[in-house]
Amino acid sequence: MRSAILLTFLAAMPAWAEPISETDLDHLPAADVVVLGEVHDNPQHHLNQARAVASIRPAAVVWEMLTPDQAARMPEDRADAAALEAALGWAGTGWPDFSLYFPIVQAAGSARHYGAAVPRPEAQRAFAEGAAAVFGPDAARFGLDRALDPGDQAAREAEQFEAHCQAMPLAMMGGMVEAQRLRDAALARAALQALEETGGPVAVIAGAGHARRDQGMPAALALAAPSVTVLALGQTEADPGPDAPWDLWLVTAPTERPDPCAAFRQG
Repeated sequence: MRSAILLTFLAAMPAWAEPISETDLDHLPAADVVVLGEVHDNPQHHLNQARAVASIRPAAVVWEMLTPDQAARMPEDRADAAALEAALGWAGTGWPDFSLYFPIVQAAGSARHYGAAVPRPEAQRAFAEGAAAVFGPDAARFGLDRALDPGDQAAREAEQFEAHCQAMPLAMMGGMVEAQRLRDAALARAALQALEETGGPVAVIAGAGHARRDQGMPAALALAAPSVTVLALGQTEADPGPDAPWDLWLVTAPTERPDPCAAFRQG
């Protein structure tokens, strides 16, 4: 069975694994923390996350999209999508429509919910001052006090440059990398808190970039708590190639969207 193959993989813990199918989401390997990466505006990715969450039956769910204060407002009655959206203050946050994420909440049942969103002012501070200065006294635990290897730093800056449509000066991308490192560490911290308070397993809902084992939230978590087992699952809209940075990944059809760089070209 495919699930048996996946369990063998997890025990062996190789650097990379292989793509899976949607049916494999019903039989994911057990781990303390399961990071379910997404392309934010792809509806199929959220349905896949809901399917995985139903299988994992987590004790807690950590959200990149919610601040701790928002997550604390999660009502016990989660049956009505509109009421839940209003309670969480989702409107105006800039995230895709809450209807995409509602199936995940339903699949999580009575799980506790935790927020890991970094408020914009803090991300802006990290851009200017560095992630460690903003994160607080636990920065060293999550590796934020350490400068990245120069090659890794350059690669991350190049990725940010492309992600921002090459519309911002390349010299500014170092700040973008620091903001990303802050978000990864915030996700790792929230996942550890959720694990300590509930016993796990913990499901993490975040962008596929944050799910990367080489440089995302799993890397920060491994530094902070090496004994915690983590399964990193990424979702993409194209074949990521042989160096896919997740333990498991799922390739889906791309969703239709406007060209995100069109506005920069017109300007």
